[in-house]
Amino acid sequence: MSESFASRMLRWKFNLFPAYRGTGARITYIAADFREVRVRLRLWWRTRNAVGTIFGGSMYGAVDPVYMIMLMRLLGRDYVVWDKSAEIRFRKPGRATLYATFKISEEELTEIRAATANGPIDRVYHVDLVDDAGVSHASVAKTIYIRRNDRETSSVQRANAPRNR
Repeated sequence: MSESFASRMLRWKFNLFPAYRGTGARITYIAADFREVRVRLRLWWRTRNAVGTIFGGSMYGAVDPVYMIMLMRLLGRDYVVWDKSAEIRFRKPGRATLYATFKISEEELTEIRAATANGPIDRVYHVDLVDDAGVSHASVAKTIYIRRNDRETSSVQRANAPRNR
């Protein structure tokens, strides 16, 4: 699926946001339906650590906000979505450009909507940072808190979530 004007604009804003820009990573693709996002993390002077490989903080920072932002966009204003915790496992030093692909299916969204009818839930999402050959250099598990929004939405939720169709 190609990018839409809205997804291209979100990618552009994301890449200019100072906190994300500082990681050295770049969002390279956001699907028009916001169900897939791709990230690239180059090895260069801004991401290099003392031993010449990609800094672990840059690896984590590259993937940290993506699932939360995707879920906020996909679920809309009727849901509250927060990062709850994360775990990263470094498998190999990053000596070249690394990539991550994030996907959320319609089935996943249906499960979330059904599960949150009974109260808040925690979902764990996994993503790997891989090189050109597909070899994993780091694995990240993100725990995301999701609940139906029964109260007034926060200003952050209002600003980042589109109206439900």
